[in-house]
Amino acid sequence: MRTVALDLGNRISFCEVAQGSVIKRTTVDALEGLLPLLGPRTPKARVAIEACREAWVIHAKLKEWGHEPVLVDTTRARKLGIGQHRRKNDRIDAETLARALEQGLIPPAHVLSSHRQQLRLQLSVRQVLVETRAKYVTVIRALARSRGKRLKKCAVEDFRARVEEAVLGEEVRHLIAPLVALLPSVEQSIAQAERKLEALCAREPAVALLQTAPGVGPVVAAAVVAVVDDPKRFRNAHQVESYVGLVPAENTSGKRRLGSITKQGNGYLRALLVQAAWTVLRNRQADPLKEWGQGILSRRGKGNAAVAVARRLLGVLWAMWKRNTVYDPEIVGRDSAAGIERQAQSARKRAQAIEKAGRKAARHQRWIEKVLRERNAVTM
Repeated sequence: MRTVALDLGNRISFCEVAQGSVIKRTTVDALEGLLPLLGPRTPKARVAIEACREAWVIHAKLKEWGHEPVLVDTTRARKLGIGQHRRKNDRIDAETLARALEQGLIPPAHVLSSHRQQLRLQLSVRQVLVETRAKYVTVIRALARSRGKRLKKCAVEDFRARVEEAVLGEEVRHLIAPLVALLPSVEQSIAQAERKLEALCAREPAVALLQTAPGVGPVVAAAVVAVVDDPKRFRNAHQVESYVGLVPAENTSGKRRLGSITKQGNGYLRALLVQAAWTVLRNRQADPLKEWGQGILSRRGKGNAAVAVARRLLGVLWAMWKRNTVYDPEIVGRDSAAGIERQAQSARKRAQAIEKAGRKAARHQRWIEKVLRERNAVTM
């Protein structure tokens, strides 16, 4: 089987290797330009592609043409040397990928199913529209304040009505008018995007299932489904938490050190989970997940508590989805109690170890004093 790599950019760089040597290299403007090289009538090839949005379409097309596409995770690509020494060159990158593929150094990355790809794209559309509205609202408030006028806090959906009711004066209204005029069209686009998202979610039973957890609405549930895609591809909750970048960075060179979270993976899902965690922490109803988070909040502060609850919430959602069960506070409570018990056991073990080390140090000190006394006796 042939070994090929494609670097996808403004143009597509093609590189084919055999027995460690480059045998074909070219650049084409579009996917159609690859027909003479990778079309349906060409010999079968394994083709490495670095993960990106465009890669989904090319991955599907290469399979349709009878080839074996291999999606390369972006973090894996960096480890292979792509972009090192400030040499981000498409031809070099394609050759690096092709050589790594031939040597068996590339484990294939997961490719989202077709429906989950649509779900993620629709979430991206909604995200941009919501962020645009938030930016308009922020700038309108700032412009009003710059002229000594303050707009009262309110839900973003009620902001336009508050602006119309506020006493701002002709100068301020003239200043903010262009942005206020854009809000209705943005809100209409958001409503349309959410209807499309709702239609996609109706075909996903897991979305309704995940919404039974506290703090989880349709957008958070849809984002989890769109990113995780298949819960069975993760062995445990820690793996999925690491995949989304919610686990602490670790340095085990010498003494083991834990830092802030890695922030690898999908940043939008991570942000949504942190928002959901704040909802859990502010929930007025009793819930074991909230109580667990409140314990961390009292020890380590609000920020650490929100991230910890987001991580724990993701693990709970993964388990619910994998087992096809709704949220059960009793199960979460038992797991929390077991975690507290493990922490208590760990604390007892540390105390016992410290006490043992202290006794050992005392014995060593007594031995040193004995040796010194004997040495002084001999000297005298």
